[in-house]
Amino acid sequence: MKIIFILALIVLISSSFIPKASGVTLELFTDNVVYTDGKPLFVYGNALPNENLIVRLFAPDGTIAKFDQITVDKEGMYNHVLLTWPESSTTFPYGTYTVEVISSIQDGISKKINVKFTSTTELVDVPVERRVNTLVFAPENAAVNTLFRIFVQITSDGLLVGGDPSKLLETSHAHLPNDQVHSLSTSFQTLHPGLYFVDYTATSEGTYVFHIVTFSQGTISHGSAATNVLTQDISGISNQILRLNSILDETSGELDKLKSEIEGFGSTLEKASSNIDTSVSSISSSVTNIEEASLQLNSLFFPIVASIGIIVALQIVILARRR
Repeated sequence: MKIIFILALIVLISSSFIPKASGVTLELFTDNVVYTDGKPLFVYGNALPNENLIVRLFAPDGTIAKFDQITVDKEGMYNHVLLTWPESSTTFPYGTYTVEVISSIQDGISKKINVKFTSTTELVDVPVERRVNTLVFAPENAAVNTLFRIFVQITSDGLLVGGDPSKLLETSHAHLPNDQVHSLSTSFQTLHPGLYFVDYTATSEGTYVFHIVTFSQGTISHGSAATNVLTQDISGISNQILRLNSILDETSGELDKLKSEIEGFGSTLEKASSNIDTSVSSISSSVTNIEEASLQLNSLFFPIVASIGIIVALQIVILARRR
């Protein structure tokens, strides 16, 4: 029993020297909230003595712009110049940045502070806030049971925001024409960090409203677009119009051909009419000639008839005297 008591006492005494996790200590501060070109970014605070800390600076698009590892002094204090702000560029644009310090032994706890990088620090009232913008691009018209694509662009202070779309766009959804809601949280794919897309197929006619919700670093942003779904899309209607135009072109060609044939028939009629006129003129001339011949015949026939009449009269007279 004495041995057991001694062992228990040893365990109790040794356990009193083990640091307790409940004494978590981590604080983070910066010397300012608004910075400009050439100004140093000074971070300080307190943590557990001699522990290693990771200090990161996140750009407005969520990427890591600076990364350092520091050691806390024996009194539990730390201070560090994370960087001197360079001139604004595509690598360091103006906007809202996030400073984060992470403990390496306190269950990985962290602290964050937002700071503003601007062209001047004279306006000390510049709000330190993160502005996330969500743009949605969807076709105006689509066809039933035909796949179409919706694009989403996410920016923060003008920079594209990368990340897992299933987390960035977790609560995005579509409002269907029958007032139902269809979740799109697991449907998005990454085209480029900050640019995402989803392929969607509508099963009925009507207006579909795509409500895209972005949640990034504690900031939420909304964007929406509507698509009118028809029985067929504009391409199908265009094909029908093209086909109709082709038929009209063929009909126009046939009409031109018929017109040319009618024009030829008209010239034939004009020629026939001219021939008829010529024939009528010839007939008229023949009738005139016949009339002239008839007059000439009459002029010759009348003297002969008169002579015959005189001879007959003389014979009658001679016969009468003889009797």
